Order: sequence, then C-alpha cells, then structure tokens
Amino acid sequence: MNLPPKVTPRAFERLSEIGAAGQGQALRVAVEGGGCSGFQYEIKLDAPEADDLVLEGAGEKVVVDATSLPFLENAVIDFSEELIGARFTIENPNASSSCGCGTSFSM
Repeated sequence: MNLPPKVTPRAFERLSEIGAAGQGQALRVAVEGGGCSGFQYEIKLDAPEADDLVLEGAGEKVVVDATSLPFLENAVIDFSEELIGARFTIENPNASSSCGCGTSFSM
C-alpha cells in the first residue's frame, strides 16, 4: 500500500509565515538524480501543476510531482530551526543512506 508523504504542522506554519498561498505558491518537494549519494531533494516555492499530489494544511499547500512520489512514500516533510540555520527537512524511510547535508540520499 502506497502511503503519501506527510507534512508536519510546523512546516505548514512556516509556509503561512512566508505567505506562500497568498502568492499563489506551494512548497514543491521533488527528487532528482544527482547529489553526493545518488538522489537529491529539490525544495522550492512553485505553482501547483495539474498532476501534482497536493497536501494541504493551515491554508497552505505542499506539492509532489508524480515522478517523485514513489521516492517520497511515507516520508515526513518538516521545518527545522537549528543553530546552523532554518530549513525544510525530509525524513525519508525509503532512503538507505544520506549525506551529511541532508539533501542527498540513496535507495
């Protein structure tokens, strides 16, 4: 059974703080080939497309394209604030390993 990614309330709150929906934007989470571990995440504000999976909360949207969806099955999209900076993060149970930067992984 394919489980879609989940988005934490904290991630939706951060999108609300930056006013993404007011700009007609959503947080796009995609997986691309490359990075030091084989795949890398691309996280950016973007307009939703017709074939995207749309996850909604707090009046905001997170979108995942159909190609990236299998790589993000049951993943958790969150927002983290640490001493080194604040960023959206992905906890991906499908990744067999990831690099130190957290944006690259292998399966």
